[in-house]
Amino acid sequence: MNPLPLQAIIFNIQRFTIHDGPGMRTELFFKGCPLRCEWCSNPESLMPYVQLGIYKTKCISAKKCGTCADVCPENNVLDFTRGKLTAINRAQCSHCLACQDACPSDAIKLWGKPMTVDECMQLIRKDKGYYDRSGGGVTVSGGEPLLQTEFVVELFKACKQEGIQTCLESSLFVEWKKVSAVLPYTDIIISDIKHMDPVVHKKYTRASNNKILSNLKKLASIQREIILRIPVVPGGNDDTDNAKNTADFILNEMNGQVRTLQLLSFMRLGEEKYQSLGLPYKMQTLKFNRRAFQKHVQTLAEYFNQRGIHCVVGTKEK
Repeated sequence: MNPLPLQAIIFNIQRFTIHDGPGMRTELFFKGCPLRCEWCSNPESLMPYVQLGIYKTKCISAKKCGTCADVCPENNVLDFTRGKLTAINRAQCSHCLACQDACPSDAIKLWGKPMTVDECMQLIRKDKGYYDRSGGGVTVSGGEPLLQTEFVVELFKACKQEGIQTCLESSLFVEWKKVSAVLPYTDIIISDIKHMDPVVHKKYTRASNNKILSNLKKLASIQREIILRIPVVPGGNDDTDNAKNTADFILNEMNGQVRTLQLLSFMRLGEEKYQSLGLPYKMQTLKFNRRAFQKHVQTLAEYFNQRGIHCVVGTKEK
């Protein structure tokens, strides 16, 4: 009997993206993340398995349709309010996905799909001409792609065999052996520093930053160049003390291996996806002046550049 092919759970594939690595890219987003950042705009990435999202505005109604309830093998799993599907009792759901298959209006969305390396490569190959002309390639992101390290290794091996550039975007909140496993097949590494204080980092992400900083220092010690990012959050990590401590870490510990520091300004995104998954959006009450905040982020970038760190606002290297 032949073994089953290696699979990963992927929740999104973006073609022709220019944000995560140089040139034109195909980006694969892997499900599953060990962190719980309060500002995360992709809540569908958090759990390492296929999930159902509910979009009540698309529901035809139980009276006019009701096919989801007809095919559901469980009792009282689907919740209807004023005739519209509004939620799923996820504790009782058997994850058979029959309701999603039957829904004619896309009111039930499937977050995540098992894919093999061959299936991914079939999509990747379609855009090889764009990679060659633009200096682009393939990026894996998440979630946290290194929770599915074996798959990333095999995918990157396949890319390298066909002359396709590879980029790993990771939180680095994983064991070093997972990082080292993909390095021989990885051209570009993107990671971030959310906060330098381990206590504050844990407050906003449910985990200390010790493992992340350790992995960053190990990458620098073996001369692996990194694109580093800071997701700048109003009132969270945008203070001058954190900027100073971050600059000190880059200058003292990163061995000159940070190619670019990118500041990513917080944007209130993903609220509808949180609703579809029945999750609270913790940033909903955050109030700030967008224009003033953007000016503040630019000031932070100027500070890093004054310290001798190449820093830009946004994802484009300049």
